[in-house]
Amino acid sequence: MHGLGVVCGLAAGAWLAGAEAPTKLVTLGLSPFLISLAMVAGVFVARWTLPTLLKGTGYVFTDVRQKSHLMIWAVLAGSLWAVGNTLTVFAVRDVGLSIAFPLWNVNSLIGVFWGWFFFRELRGGGPSTAFKVVGGAIAILGGAGVLAYASAHEASGSPHRALAGIAAALGAGLMFGTMYIPYRKAYLSGMNPISFVTIFTVGEVITMTALAISLSGGGASVVVQLQQARPALFWLFLGGFCWVVGDLFQNYAAKYIGIGRGVPLSNTNQLWGLAWGALVFSEFAGHGKLTLSMVIAGSLAMILGAIAISSAAAPEGEQVSTRQAIARECERYGLNLEHAQAAQRGEDVVAHEAPPRRWWDGVIVIAAVAVFLGLGSIARAPALHLSAGWMLTLVFFMFGLLASGGWRLWKRTRFS
Repeated sequence: MHGLGVVCGLAAGAWLAGAEAPTKLVTLGLSPFLISLAMVAGVFVARWTLPTLLKGTGYVFTDVRQKSHLMIWAVLAGSLWAVGNTLTVFAVRDVGLSIAFPLWNVNSLIGVFWGWFFFRELRGGGPSTAFKVVGGAIAILGGAGVLAYASAHEASGSPHRALAGIAAALGAGLMFGTMYIPYRKAYLSGMNPISFVTIFTVGEVITMTALAISLSGGGASVVVQLQQARPALFWLFLGGFCWVVGDLFQNYAAKYIGIGRGVPLSNTNQLWGLAWGALVFSEFAGHGKLTLSMVIAGSLAMILGAIAISSAAAPEGEQVSTRQAIARECERYGLNLEHAQAAQRGEDVVAHEAPPRRWWDGVIVIAAVAVFLGLGSIARAPALHLSAGWMLTLVFFMFGLLASGGWRLWKRTRFS
């Protein structure tokens, strides 16, 4: 299961990075709140479509009904994500994609801490495991510090704007790191990630709609901005769809290897984000050699830290602690301990109780496809300078990881 979790984490990194590329539209004058709201709308469509395709709505509702206490946790996680995603848009606007990505990936540190504090991760793992995880966390923190200094050292424009971008990226990291508490709580209880992310979207939509209306001049103003941005909505919806693919992989990684390991591993999206920013959008054009050297050094430090953490496979002592955490959740909420443990091993304990697929599953998929086709028909290529060759290369690798990770999940767990 550790190997499966590692593959899922790597696939998550690629797709989470690809999802952030459309946020470059903020440089064209679109409101950060509008961009985030449109992305959340795309996320909403995808979070209902992919689970319906993979398992069907009957499976999702059966799983949620058996663990109804987790619905509020899923909504809370979605709310945290909506706030964090909005902050990432501000960060990209103020300091660029290449700089913002590593900074908000300090969520690795938050995830390691919450995993240890709440869910007994690393406990009983011995000095070697603790050294890898703590050493990796320190490397990630140091790399983030170097990148923050580099962006403030040679940032163009107002220094206050650069500092605001740094603060926004770090705030996004705090939101993203904290939202993994509901993730791990759900999976220790035996919930399927597909079911969890379906409810997750409710918190996203409610929170992001409230933010957009309250901070963008009211509902009428938001409608006007959406109408003006119609040619760009397809790309933002596409970004939301890519995010859901990455987030599903990240959820499976968190389920099978824990948030202390799964979060840093999915944060290889920093490497992909660096590639998108530097190779596709030419963000380093005009920057000095000092900035370039510091960004590369800081990025390498963060990547090596993530590798160290993710390579620390849980020994038997830590696995005992995990089983104790599962037993605690089952006792607290009256769950079936045997089913929860089986789900942790990748067994599908819901499939035999779920009803067959219904006609409305097809309607949901058709409606989602219609939305994307409709937006695609009015889409216009954004006026951005980018390298088409590098973009196609990165997309090719994204789909390669999608195929590899999806096949392994199906073969081993049937997406359970």
